[in-house]
Amino acid sequence: METNILLESGTNELEILEFKIGDNHYGINVAKVREILTYQPITPVPNAHPYIEGLFMPRDTIITVVDLARSLSLKAEANQTDMLIITNFNLMEIAFHVHQVLGIHRVSWTEINKPDRTVNSTENSAVTGILKLDGKLIIILDFEKIISDISPETTLKVSEIEKMGERERQDAHVLIAEDSPLLSKLIHDSLSKAGYVNTTMCNNGQEAWDKMVQWKHESDDITNHVRLVLTDIEMPLMDGHRLCKLIRDDKDFDNIPIVIFSSLINDEMRRKGERLGVNAQITKPEIGKLVSIMDNLIKETYD
Repeated sequence: METNILLESGTNELEILEFKIGDNHYGINVAKVREILTYQPITPVPNAHPYIEGLFMPRDTIITVVDLARSLSLKAEANQTDMLIITNFNLMEIAFHVHQVLGIHRVSWTEINKPDRTVNSTENSAVTGILKLDGKLIIILDFEKIISDISPETTLKVSEIEKMGERERQDAHVLIAEDSPLLSKLIHDSLSKAGYVNTTMCNNGQEAWDKMVQWKHESDDITNHVRLVLTDIEMPLMDGHRLCKLIRDDKDFDNIPIVIFSSLINDEMRRKGERLGVNAQITKPEIGKLVSIMDNLIKETYD
């Protein structure tokens, strides 16, 4: 798949791959897309989850295929334009069966509208953003949510927190930017079990940045309000990379540790995070690893 890779860091831009299911237009962040193939025969898997269409093997790799229409409760009619979008996120390769691939659009996260509460107020929503482009609405899907409906531990390995057993209460205040209602709750509950009971949850980077600016004006020492920033990458209005750049460009925030916790920690994203001066980057399922790194960063910075 050819795309103009966004080499700059913190520009608050992304590339959206537009595709169709029936007559509806949907989008996925190109950073999650590894390859696009014409539809080919799929081998069914007995007793698989209803969303799983089966398996196929391009070259030497066996890949699970998700019937995206079925997962969205839409009618599915096979046609000659059907395609397979092969993705790579959360340390997995998954193919999604779509009806037509239309093209790639480079946009700003400020153009991605956050769904209102009628669409995105519960943990069941599979919509992460809405883009109005050329007179049509493109629904940006939450692919992590779709996969978590099939296998919950692909989103967060919450069992890793249980294995830690009883932990002391950690009073360090953590600012968290995460747009998914499902993941926000899972992260909040998991960190609370791990002892991090003093957290502020924000729906996107803009909300988190506004909090940082507010706290800066309320105190001569920002660490009186926040000891660590934890952020996703993909978020409407302002993404995590832009948030990291704003924090690192402000001398008053220099010493605050920043951790990126995202499904998109591939080589390119890791390089972007390093250029922005983040302290750690962790792939989303690994919540146990996240807690250990948070422990170390807070101890090293403030003890």
